[in-house]
Amino acid sequence: MIRSMTGFASGKGAFGPHSWTWELRSVNGKGLDMRVRAPDWLTGLEVALRGQLSKALSRGSVTLSLRLNRDESAPDLVLNEVAMGAALEALAKTQQMAEARDIMLAPSRASDLIALKGMLDAGSDVDDPAPLVGHLIAEFPGLLTEFIAMRETEGQSLSQILNGQLETVAELTEQAANLAEQRKDKVAETLRENLTRVMDNAQGADPDRVAQELALIAVKADITEEIDRLKAHVLAARDLLEQDVAVGRKLDFLMQEFNREANTLCSKAQSADLTSVGLELKAVIDQMREQVQNVE
Repeated sequence: MIRSMTGFASGKGAFGPHSWTWELRSVNGKGLDMRVRAPDWLTGLEVALRGQLSKALSRGSVTLSLRLNRDESAPDLVLNEVAMGAALEALAKTQQMAEARDIMLAPSRASDLIALKGMLDAGSDVDDPAPLVGHLIAEFPGLLTEFIAMRETEGQSLSQILNGQLETVAELTEQAANLAEQRKDKVAETLRENLTRVMDNAQGADPDRVAQELALIAVKADITEEIDRLKAHVLAARDLLEQDVAVGRKLDFLMQEFNREANTLCSKAQSADLTSVGLELKAVIDQMREQVQNVE
């Protein structure tokens, strides 16, 4: 199924003293235009996020915003490696002494060691962005999945609308074909009358040349090719709507072809009924073009 270029997703998260909110939104665009708004000091984050976006999306004007907050009241704690090393050496020595006396000690846990006095010290005021960046990059796919799901849901709605409009185009095309068939005898009679009138009032005119000119007029009034192309375009559009790849550009081009055939049909109509059908075709095609602008 097709996907819409319109989508939105948001999320929240926290890591250490930092908390944040994500907002990912998109509207229609000719290509893939990405704007990433994130703190500059998160080195490497924007490049990674752009990479994930470009792999998942084909078209749309996409804006990703990351609002980051830091809890200044929560001090940064870092491991005192010297104290931990001494504690581990003491633990190993204690274990050896206990084994020498056939004494079994309960296994030690990391949380027990961390809880010892002096194991954690207040960190520096300067944040190391690497752990935070890694956490943000790992979290982003969840937000992106939610975002794509919304675009797919919007795409299903678009597909239903477009299929309905294509059905209307197919019905109007069939009406045009029937009207064209009904007018054949009248057009032929009109051409015969014109030929007789010309030959009666044009002394010295070449009958073959006059017949050729009238034949050209008849060909120019024939809308068989336009009807056949419109039917082919309907089938092509329906096929595109069933594909699981980005087809927005192809559909946009196809809408131009639809419009061209409808314009030609109107110019060749030569009857009020056929002109009316042609104008209805143009109206429906214009509505389709508006919807197609949102297809990825």
